[in-house]
Amino acid sequence: MTRENYDLVLTGGRVIDPSQSLDGPYDIAIRAGKIAAIAAELPPHTAKITQSVAGQLVCPGLIDLHVHVYEWVTDFGLWADDVGVNAGVTTIVDQGSCGPLTFLGFQANIVRSAQTDVRCFPSVNLAGALKGGMGTPALHSPEMVDLAALAALAREYPEVVRGFKVHGESGALSRWGTQVLELARQAADAAQLPLYVHTGELFAVVEENRPHPDQVIDYVLPHLKPGDLLAHCYSCRPDGLMGDRPTPSPALTQAIAEGVRLDLGHGINFSFAIARRLIALGLFPYTISSDVHGDFTQPHNDATLDYSLCGALSKLMALGMDLTAAIAAVTLHPARVLQAETEIGTLQTGSRADITVLATSAAPWRCRDAQGEQLIAPQQLSPTWVVKSGQLLQPHRRLLRDLVTAS
Repeated sequence: MTRENYDLVLTGGRVIDPSQSLDGPYDIAIRAGKIAAIAAELPPHTAKITQSVAGQLVCPGLIDLHVHVYEWVTDFGLWADDVGVNAGVTTIVDQGSCGPLTFLGFQANIVRSAQTDVRCFPSVNLAGALKGGMGTPALHSPEMVDLAALAALAREYPEVVRGFKVHGESGALSRWGTQVLELARQAADAAQLPLYVHTGELFAVVEENRPHPDQVIDYVLPHLKPGDLLAHCYSCRPDGLMGDRPTPSPALTQAIAEGVRLDLGHGINFSFAIARRLIALGLFPYTISSDVHGDFTQPHNDATLDYSLCGALSKLMALGMDLTAAIAAVTLHPARVLQAETEIGTLQTGSRADITVLATSAAPWRCRDAQGEQLIAPQQLSPTWVVKSGQLLQPHRRLLRDLVTAS
């Protein structure tokens, strides 16, 4: 009997792959950068490398749908591999750091240089977000939206450009009403791509035109369609999805029921209190993302970053999200958003061999939200190995500062 020859075999782990409804002990064989076989016990074979992952979780490579990695061009950009493969994440999606005028630099210096699979939702404005979201709001005005340029970008770079980023918050509405949202809708429809909409006050507000915080989301929702995403779903900002309201806007619950998706976008405004209120209504995020970025006030400074995708994943589980659902929110679901679910976010035979191996801590973990509230999580998930296109890597985890403190 002829034995199969593999480049890499992972043995002894608990495999969770929501794309195939798998949850149990499986071995995974990899050859030529692809998943060659997955079985409870592989037949006799030879392998160049056999790696035991006993006692650990093995899942499709994690996908972080919201990062900022246009390093040196934006003042808050991080190095892609620090928040990618070295944070246990095989695919990252930059949200709005580049625009049509700055995309080619992003493609040449970030996408092509990183070991991580880097994709993006360019900003609908021409220049992207050079100065963070809180600076230079004029960059995000209607005059900076060029529909022809956005259409060309999506048409010429379909592997990288997977949607468009726009802002639906008090600063934008006080300056331009819904004009930019209307243009973003036209751009997304022309390219047949989703919109990713920032929520929660970001730009400086023109006070005489400030919309009532409770009404902001209702101004935004008429411009969204099923498949579009609302970012920062558990934000503590007063004009976010919940703000000070006791229950969500009826228009919001209807939009979610009809297919508008919630993304966590942890970032600097994540709130346990808001999360609990929405989770009590069954409103979990469709995708869990990090919104990792550097300091907005000092270029090329990551010292302020104290959260991560694996940390966000662990927090959502502490708040009551089921493990399998949480894994789906960082694998299958973002792969669907990217319209790439046959390639990534899965361990199906023949798919690209992108895999994340996670250790589960034995000790409770004291975690925090943006408002300083502490929560004792029963466990945390931390990456121990990454397989990227078939290559076995051990992440250095430099930016996983939030997972360091356990008590």
